[in-house]
Amino acid sequence: MDLSNFQLFLSNSGLFFEGFAAIIALLYYGSVKGQFWKYFAFYLVIIFLCEILGKWGVNWITFSDPAIEKLKKAIYYNYFVIPLQFIFFYWLYGAKSLKNNRLFWVFSLLYVLSFIPNELYFKESKIVSSFNYTFGCLLLMIMVIMEYYKQINSEDIISFQKNKMFYINLGVTLFYIGTLPFFTFYLLLYKENREIWDIYYSYYQISLILMYILFSISFIWGKQNS
Repeated sequence: MDLSNFQLFLSNSGLFFEGFAAIIALLYYGSVKGQFWKYFAFYLVIIFLCEILGKWGVNWITFSDPAIEKLKKAIYYNYFVIPLQFIFFYWLYGAKSLKNNRLFWVFSLLYVLSFIPNELYFKESKIVSSFNYTFGCLLLMIMVIMEYYKQINSEDIISFQKNKMFYINLGVTLFYIGTLPFFTFYLLLYKENREIWDIYYSYYQISLILMYILFSISFIWGKQNS
């Protein structure tokens, strides 16, 4: 995959900002350790460590099967890191912010079940790159919309800048929802329209950086009882 110097810079910067968010979460851990927000701090640290393992550690592990060896990084992300991210956000949005445990369990189950059609019908698809990722994002988008609706109708709308979920929701919107078409039609765009792919790839990296900056801000500016 040929990337411009700017795209390579953005790609290398992403890990730095993920690490920055993890450090901020640890620095502010003392103020949230008695609340469920401590799990968000754990999440940021775990995701950063997962990214480090994905960038360097996975290459140390070798498999005798050439097919698995070639796809080991994709397998690591598709079946561990990305599911971890989705299920955590379903919990944060559904069980905690929206206070609906059933929503969390139903969405998590639907997401897990989406791996079945992905393996049976979309594995070799040349149009939809990853059905389970696309479906997971669509479920998350529903929660994002519900969260926006909750915030708009809240009595605390005037002081929205103190709401942790405002920053988290904005970050998730920019990255997960904003890049949904890109990852859904990733291969199709790469083969058929490289110019659009390049623009969207740059947006993907920029939105990733912005998301982790917003996650960091949620600890710094967000009130601890939000």
